[in-house]
Amino acid sequence: MVLYIMRHALAEEAAAGGDELRHLTEVGRQRMQKAAQGLRAIGIEFDTIVTSPIARAAETAEIVAAAYETRPTPRVLAGLATGVAPADAVAALAAFGRDDSVLIVGHEPQLSALISILLTGEPDGMHLRLRKGG
Repeated sequence: MVLYIMRHALAEEAAAGGDELRHLTEVGRQRMQKAAQGLRAIGIEFDTIVTSPIARAAETAEIVAAAYETRPTPRVLAGLATGVAPADAVAALAAFGRDDSVLIVGHEPQLSALISILLTGEPDGMHLRLRKGG
């Protein structure tokens, strides 16, 4: 599997109704549109786009899909939600085939721990932090 990992774009600081309802800012949307166009321009392709069910990640995934003319359509993967153990997120990725190219869109610190598990076998085997939209 070729796995691309993306953190959601710049989002609102606070939202009525809680963290899960935070949406992307206009600046976050614009930057992600440019980034998604750049990914397509350099020839990166995805068989599947999966996203956290949380609004800011789902919106980020939609922007990427739009740059690819909505092919593929993003699918929600509950294992990418905030609060889910990184090892559970890794297990959820097992549903995809060895030859698939998959983009996952999620949140920190889960994504960094997921990367660490994949590269070292431990959630804290390395220390990194993805930037918003990175």
